[in-house]
Amino acid sequence: MTDARAELLGRIRSATRGAPPVAISTEFRSRGTLDPSMRVARFCERVGDYRAEVRSVTDVAEAVLAAARERAATRFVVPAGLPHAWRPAAIELVDDAGFSPTELDRMDGVITGCTVAIAETGTIVLSGGAHEGRRAITLVPDLHICVVDEAQIVELVPEAFLRLAELGMQTRPITFISGPSATSDIELSRVEGVHGPRDLVVLVC
Repeated sequence: MTDARAELLGRIRSATRGAPPVAISTEFRSRGTLDPSMRVARFCERVGDYRAEVRSVTDVAEAVLAAARERAATRFVVPAGLPHAWRPAAIELVDDAGFSPTELDRMDGVITGCTVAIAETGTIVLSGGAHEGRRAITLVPDLHICVVDEAQIVELVPEAFLRLAELGMQTRPITFISGPSATSDIELSRVEGVHGPRDLVVLVC
């Protein structure tokens, strides 16, 4: 032990000698209290905090097409299990066939669903389901359009893990996405798109 460390710990012991023990709570919230509408509202607010775009929609295919046209995106990779109702006819949708990173990089974007979403953190959770696809397709293209059903939104992180367990997904590779990919250097200069899509659009239906 260095002299400086020994001196510091000695001061702490001297200052706390004779003090009553302090009980440290290890409890955490495991169940949310928000009603469904407030839960959805909080999720949308938190997603927006991450500089992602979030829209409440009724026609998913129409909303996907609108988001694509706003970005001049015309060619998307999609998981084979993407519902037909989410597939606009006016853009090219290519079912994933195990494309390489180079091939995925040539796509304008990716369209997926999710397994669960977390209101408190504005997070979408992917588990590689039929309408989500493998992890690579959501990491390489520069635009990710993700469809979230309101019924998939839980309030807290522990509730998300419980939902994954109920669905039998807890042993699968899980991806947690909170906003577009971003990182900062020591001077806090924000750079987007380093570890995944720089543009995230969340459609809540």
